[in-house]
Amino acid sequence: MSVLVVDVGTSGVRAAVVRPDGTIEGIRRREVLPTTPMQGFVELDPTQLADAVLDVAHSALAAAGAGGVQGVGIANQRATTIVWERSTGRPAGPGIGWQDLRTVVTCLSLQGRGIRLAPNMSATKLVALLDMVDPARTGDFCFGTVDTWVAWTLSQGSCHVTDATNAGVTGLVKTDGSGWDAGMLDVLNIPASVLPQIVDSSGTVGEATALPGSPPICGIAGDQQASLVGQGCTRPGLAKATFGTGGMLDQCVGERPGYDIRGPHGTFPIVAWRRGGTMVWGAEAVMLAAGTNVEWMRDDLRIIATAEESDTVAASCPSAGGVVYVPALLGLGTPVWDFGARGTFLGITRGTTRAEMVRAVLEGVAQRGADLVEAAELDTGLAIASLRVDGGMSANVTFVQALADATARPIELSPVAEATTLGAAYLAGIAQGIWRDEEEIAAAWTPRDVVEPRAGSRDAALARARWLEARSKAEQTIPELSGLSF
Repeated sequence: MSVLVVDVGTSGVRAAVVRPDGTIEGIRRREVLPTTPMQGFVELDPTQLADAVLDVAHSALAAAGAGGVQGVGIANQRATTIVWERSTGRPAGPGIGWQDLRTVVTCLSLQGRGIRLAPNMSATKLVALLDMVDPARTGDFCFGTVDTWVAWTLSQGSCHVTDATNAGVTGLVKTDGSGWDAGMLDVLNIPASVLPQIVDSSGTVGEATALPGSPPICGIAGDQQASLVGQGCTRPGLAKATFGTGGMLDQCVGERPGYDIRGPHGTFPIVAWRRGGTMVWGAEAVMLAAGTNVEWMRDDLRIIATAEESDTVAASCPSAGGVVYVPALLGLGTPVWDFGARGTFLGITRGTTRAEMVRAVLEGVAQRGADLVEAAELDTGLAIASLRVDGGMSANVTFVQALADATARPIELSPVAEATTLGAAYLAGIAQGIWRDEEEIAAAWTPRDVVEPRAGSRDAALARARWLEARSKAEQTIPELSGLSF
């Protein structure tokens, strides 16, 4: 008994077969890069994406050998928005990526009417697409996030669905997650007919008739929620952080957090997953730039040749030599949410070395990780005894040790670099009886390594205090951007 997972990220599509013991086989990947036709615009080609989904799914099934699969799970980048013709399945225009900022002015205008929507949500992206292809709202179109488009593609047009985790970040559902918000649809002039059915994250929703044997589609989750489940964080209080281009910390809470849009310490309530109609809630904290800082050192400063070299260069010196870095290249997310903050180095002297600068960058990202941990604990009231970590930066030994030191707690490294695939498999597998329930998933967690914080709590406290002072100096660098809030 196995599960096929189709995992769509920002830059490509991956498919793999997950066995009952959690091993991942037959991994196949195809690059599907977004385009930027003009500043602030991020688009993707839905047809290219659909072709890639079918390609890697068939290839993964063939590579994993005979026997077929008992189910299909889907994990996906969230909030990316696609509109297509219901009768033909043809995309009505480009997909608008989650990073796209074309609707910033629309969001600010809506704030004047008491409506809080962020440009990274699907809501205003959908309005922009409908205004382009169906201004009179008389056509018969379908809207979907990437999970919806993948399910439509795999089912050859018979499934028009989204799960509760993806619906929850569109900006179009009621605050309790119970369904689409008719009032919001009316304000935005979005016909209810374009919307997909909201379904469980774990449960059969249709058949993948485009694949051999037509296995059931029975697991769907947004990427961060899939990573949460994939790292066994299915008990209240357990938390994971994914450090990729950006950084996301997600904590399993259970009941809905007691705030609607954003908590006092900058976290968001999210649907962690839904099964049997029952929602499990979580909280999410956001770092706008994590691995981006390493890419900046490589591509722009050119003080390292590869991302991997950041580890070896930083490890060549025992400390950052008093240099402190605030990784605010794109502003600061949780807890302060300051879009006008900017990256800042402090403590540079004539004797500062390249290695110390690189180390300061990694330590700065680690301190932002500590920000996310502290914010989640304060907003939810649930302690995070240890932090589970995946994503590309989890392979950076110097960074992981700095994260353990900054958070003053053990860091448990995911046995797979990208836990989204495993999480989507677990959700699909529970629906098919491969795994019993969420408790079995939690019990199955086995980190590949545990990195303990180093002794010296006083030194760690001093480093934390100095970094927080630096963060305050990085804030309000561009006051007019600092005044924006979504």
